[in-house]
Amino acid sequence: MEKTKKMTKKDYFNKLMEMVEASDVELKGELIYFIETQIASIDTKAEKAKERAAAKKAQGDELRGLVKAVLTNDFQDVETITNQIDFPEITKNKVIARLTQLCNAGEAEKTDIKVENKTRKAYKLI
Repeated sequence: MEKTKKMTKKDYFNKLMEMVEASDVELKGELIYFIETQIASIDTKAEKAKERAAAKKAQGDELRGLVKAVLTNDFQDVETITNQIDFPEITKNKVIARLTQLCNAGEAEKTDIKVENKTRKAYKLI
């Protein structure tokens, strides 16, 4: 079964533009202006979303670098790693996410260790 491409708002407005341009409707100029404005708004929103995503990715890359810099050849638990990082709004979950990325990239290794009779995840450089 072949998948069909889902039409976006922009696709719908472009179709409406074609229909309005081909017709002799009374408010043709105003309708074209409205449709063009809506398409421009959609493009602006998409551009801003790309900028936010790029900024978020850059921040993630920066944090990943900081997490990697803290890792050593000895296993450390997440609490220890988090406490060594000086980054605004640092959270344990953000550190764990970056550690997972480093493990998936083959730059870090993960294991279980016992700390105060509790099993915790620990990480080290490969």
